[in-house]
Amino acid sequence: MYALVKTGGKQYRVSKDDTILVERLSAEEGEQIILNDIVMLGDGDKVMIGAPLVDGAGVSATVVRQTRGPKIIIFRRKRRKNHRRTQGHRQDLTLLKINDIAEDAKSLKIAKPAAKAAPKKAAASDAPTEKAAAPKAAAAKKAAPKAAAAKKPAAKKAAPKAAAAKKPAAKKAAKKD
Repeated sequence: MYALVKTGGKQYRVSKDDTILVERLSAEEGEQIILNDIVMLGDGDKVMIGAPLVDGAGVSATVVRQTRGPKIIIFRRKRRKNHRRTQGHRQDLTLLKINDIAEDAKSLKIAKPAAKAAPKKAAASDAPTEKAAAPKAAAAKKAAPKAAAAKKPAAKKAAPKAAAAKKPAAKKAAKKD
């Protein structure tokens, strides 16, 4: 089964387990998204063409990474006018891996990214310990300025400056007439 997906002003022909590079989508790495702008679905001899979109169809994809395209140099020049302009550009892109294609987008399953869920749980379990440690840290911070104020910095000894070596005066040559 394949689908013609429209995203970022372009159309891509995708099938399951394909990876495509599209215009930047606002999603984090490992997040699963559903693309709903399906122009055409095909499965062997059965082809569904949308007018303009196929109703209810969806494509499930996982964001592999956010990246940038190659650097493009734009150079404009006008002959005989000494007019030159150089401009550079790198497009923000998203790499997607297609998980599933369905005629009914409601049947697509959205899986939570396992890598992202683990740090949140760890952060939640660390939060009570941080709260308990916070008063101790605050007390230590309050005590630290007093201790620093009690301790006076050591006075620096001035290093003796070496006298600059005098250069002998240059003798003037006497002119002979």
